[in-house]
Amino acid sequence: MISTQRIIYCTNPGCTNPINPMGDVLLCANCQTPQVQRYLWAIGTEQANIRPQEKVANRYEVIKPQIWLDTRPGLLPDLPEELPTEIIPYLQLYQQQLHLPQVYGFEGDILLLENVPIDETGNLYPAITDAWQQATPVRQVYWLWQILQLWMPLSELGVADSLLLPDNLRVQGWCVRLLELVETVQLVETLHTKSLQRLGECWQPWVAAAKTPVAQGIQNIVQQMCGGEAQLETIATQLNELLLSSAAELPLTLKVVGATDSGSELMQNEDTCFPTDSDDKNDPLLPRVSIVCDGIGGHEGGEVASQLAVQSLKLQIRALLTEVAEQTELLSPDLLQQQLEASLRIVNNVICNCNNEQKREGTQRMGTTLVMAVQVPQRVQTLRQFTQREEDGFHHSNFSGHASAFSGRPLENAHELFLVHVGDSRAYWITRNHCQLLTVDDDVAAREVRFVRSLYRKALQRPDATSLTQALGTKDGEFLRPVIQRFILDEDGILLLCSDGLSDNRLVEQSWRDYGVPLLTGELVLEDAVRQWIDLANQKNGHDNTSVVLTHCCVSPGYLVPITRTLPLVEIQQVEPEEQTELAESSQALLELDITATDVTTATQTLKSQRKQKQWVLLGGLLVLLIGGLSLAFFARWQPNSPAFQQICRQLPQKVQQLCRRGK
Repeated sequence: MISTQRIIYCTNPGCTNPINPMGDVLLCANCQTPQVQRYLWAIGTEQANIRPQEKVANRYEVIKPQIWLDTRPGLLPDLPEELPTEIIPYLQLYQQQLHLPQVYGFEGDILLLENVPIDETGNLYPAITDAWQQATPVRQVYWLWQILQLWMPLSELGVADSLLLPDNLRVQGWCVRLLELVETVQLVETLHTKSLQRLGECWQPWVAAAKTPVAQGIQNIVQQMCGGEAQLETIATQLNELLLSSAAELPLTLKVVGATDSGSELMQNEDTCFPTDSDDKNDPLLPRVSIVCDGIGGHEGGEVASQLAVQSLKLQIRALLTEVAEQTELLSPDLLQQQLEASLRIVNNVICNCNNEQKREGTQRMGTTLVMAVQVPQRVQTLRQFTQREEDGFHHSNFSGHASAFSGRPLENAHELFLVHVGDSRAYWITRNHCQLLTVDDDVAAREVRFVRSLYRKALQRPDATSLTQALGTKDGEFLRPVIQRFILDEDGILLLCSDGLSDNRLVEQSWRDYGVPLLTGELVLEDAVRQWIDLANQKNGHDNTSVVLTHCCVSPGYLVPITRTLPLVEIQQVEPEEQTELAESSQALLELDITATDVTTATQTLKSQRKQKQWVLLGGLLVLLIGGLSLAFFARWQPNSPAFQQICRQLPQKVQQLCRRGK
């Protein structure tokens, strides 16, 4: 059947006139429900026989070969009773949906994928081969880095060949996205050098078109891969150093603004965010750090958990950034991720301790979601520094052929952004052309998919589909599975962190053009955008608290002021009496302890005097100092039973030592 007019049905089941013509209007003409235009990628031999403009099952309209539009997006697609084995990798890789598609459903023998690299007009995003020549030097290396990061997880599931087909690799701005997963034809060991050799051979044609500043570096890396002797870790290290050195050549300025609101229907606010108007504008964390926490466990616990998480994380990150600033060599993304994860587990366990001491059980246990962004200003190794180390016996043969990748001057910021996530608070990246969701909610629906129990659309039908599967403080830290991602800031954009008071009902996806793009064009300032987004959330989702933190990231040549603020030692700010009275009754026990900056500095100096003299090891930062009745300061690498840890504990006040002993 050939369609004469492209229409789409309203997703509101109560709409009395759900049929809408597709066009510029994105709301149902009858009930004003936002329209959903869901483009799908069709896989299977039968789809080749279906012509464009034909309608399948009175539902799917074929826009172009393999591109289908679901005109009835409110209906559940056809789903098999038993999950076919060929779709299992899609489910197990659900956490990678920033780069990979998801299974939507079936139409006969045709597999339908959603979250595919198709734009809002039904066109594929460009293949990496088509976009390569026009890309900046940084972006060329960044695309290769992302492919390399996907290589291991895809290899483990036997679908690494998906990364060897250039037409399957699409790019949406900075982000590499795959059209589909392709089963590996050759049987190769997951991380065998010959497997990596195949990837190098795939990259070989791109070397000739690589931009001059990075061309020699890329060529050296690809040659090692094609030689069949390179190890994945070695290639990853070299590619990372090339990426950070080229990104650091760009200017970078950041501005951050945040606010939290109880909502139009609630009196109590369990959200906490950083920064807000009340925070010190000279805080050394600004503008590099942004945090949103959404407390759970009721107003007698949720507010305490979220405030506790934000305040303790601020102290830890201050110390971590101070340690990073003292390093003379690049720290690997893995090492920084480990430090952030260690910090998170300590915060989790402290909140969990509060629950145990207050005998909170089940739904009464307090906890909090977390989404946190940390821009880590690492100093990038220059060519001059490499030469000096070589004279000292430090071998850097990997860089012997690409002096053009380095400027010969100190580069103060490697443009790394780390995103830490637990729960269902979200992070979005907004440019003039895209709004990209960077996080995946920790909820029951996602869990069912990852454990290969259900397809996502079916899991959404569960009454508990959006219930959280993890949050800080509800369980012991050993059960915590935070997601920590590393991004490179190589374009102007807005990083939006928010609680579900804004993200519910797809408000960000529907409103980003109204409040995001004007920020990038200079028509709107951050403070006004934050307030407008909160007003929108109160209007549409007023049943919940809302927190919004926006970071404006500028790398365009017009912004040439470097951010090189020196980070001081941790300063502990006392809680004023009038602030104490605003906390819930259950939090009053958290305000007894008097910890001073001297206590923290003493502990820090004790550890520094004992640490090993290995420049490449980050010995950690100050992991946690708890505002209130539970306080603790120590570095992430030390174990509770170690002599070094016990010596640090002896430098702390008596009440903190008691907590150290309980943590054994």
